[in-house]
Amino acid sequence: MSSINDPISDMLTRIRNASMAGLRVVEMPASILRREIAKILVKQNFVEKFIIVEDGKQGLMKILLRYTEGQPAIQGLVRISTPGRRTYLGTGSLPKVKNGLGIAIISTSKGVLTDYECRAQRVGGEILCKVW
Repeated sequence: MSSINDPISDMLTRIRNASMAGLRVVEMPASILRREIAKILVKQNFVEKFIIVEDGKQGLMKILLRYTEGQPAIQGLVRISTPGRRTYLGTGSLPKVKNGLGIAIISTSKGVLTDYECRAQRVGGEILCKVW
């Protein structure tokens, strides 16, 4: 397998492609940050669940996508902060995604949180992506 410069972008692209193709399961190499993002996607009902399959190396993450009446629960995924251009925001400037219908996933000093959790805990951080 080739090395990936931006594992978050790779994860989002795999999920986007699988949901557009109507696939139920998407697989990718596991990592701690990918696991935290997947936990948020499950908690916010964008995906059904995810499992980590141990393979003796870093592990394989399998995500079961959620569909409602044939339509994917995830309508859009956008990467914001990239390795070449990091984007940090304070509590006051956190975005509202699709007027509150979507979420922003933010890496903070208190872990990976949604924009709602960041406002409640009054923390800012690196805005990883937006999901709606």
